Amino acid sequence: MSNLLEQPVAQNLEIPKRGMPVTIITGFLGSGKTTLLNQILQNKQDLKVAILVNEFGDINIDSQLLVSLDEDMVELSNGCICCTINDNLIDAVYRVLEREEKVDYLVIETTGVADPLPIILTFVGTELRDLTRLDSILTVVDSETFTHNHFDSEAALKQITYADVILLNKTDLVSEARLQELEKYIRTVKVGAKILHSQYGKVPLPLILDVDLTPRNKYQHESEHHHEHHHHHEHHHHEHHSHHLENDGFVSVSYQSDRPFDVHKFQQFLTARMSPEVFRAKGILWFTDSELRHIFQLSGPRYDLDAQEWKTQPKNQLVFIGRNLNSTQIHQALNDCLTR
Repeated sequence: MSNLLEQPVAQNLEIPKRGMPVTIITGFLGSGKTTLLNQILQNKQDLKVAILVNEFGDINIDSQLLVSLDEDMVELSNGCICCTINDNLIDAVYRVLEREEKVDYLVIETTGVADPLPIILTFVGTELRDLTRLDSILTVVDSETFTHNHFDSEAALKQITYADVILLNKTDLVSEARLQELEKYIRTVKVGAKILHSQYGKVPLPLILDVDLTPRNKYQHESEHHHEHHHHHEHHHHEHHSHHLENDGFVSVSYQSDRPFDVHKFQQFLTARMSPEVFRAKGILWFTDSELRHIFQLSGPRYDLDAQEWKTQPKNQLVFIGRNLNSTQIHQALNDCLTR
């Protein structure tokens, strides 16, 4: 396979006018979906791109980490769009379609444990099929952490199954042998998969946008069956949990504070007090000794801190996702890291 990273990321995209094209970006927790979104926004040239971000809990972290928060951004916050054909999603798409300035392309980022099928069916089984064109389902895979039984997650398997394009991300962290093994396994799950490699989500946009790979006709029958059960589907949310997170045994815990952390105490929290059941964490951190905000990303055993200028009033915002998490213990441990 040729090295895609040697090719320029930004290449001219000419989007034909036959219904607004839609790409759904999915992928397990920490695979690099938001990083890929930033690559799209930074290299879209004159293409007018709208983004829908689906998040859980009380805090919308991902939307704050995107490079563009102006008119390119439509935030679909706190509502689950991944369990049934959903009016929240339909309404959000209509808001994009009804904008004064025409949008050329819509990209949807799902949560890390989303089943893509209900989102697919929303586009092929409702009135949206006449107004949009579902272009592709793109699944981002963390080449380092992905395993055959991927944390016993049904969603992780479905994300591969329904993918039209699979982006093996973080290839710089693994050997060539590991990549070949991963590709071989993925092709047993998804025959004929289009597999691309990337580091930091860098990939030429013509390889992932306006590729017209989703077999829309295949989903028509499934859409009719899904519709029959739509009104019988009960969907409950409570403060920090989502229904389909719980299907895989995952829960999320959100934390906010208007006081800064002591950086040494927070480091101690990560190494000694944070539950080993935390698989994914992300947030925006405020430390006493720094005038910058720190973007915190944790996936499995690896974490990064990236310092940037504050765009808002300083405060701490964190979301933890894992299994068997004790919200009270996490909040107490983080409160112990606060100063002032």
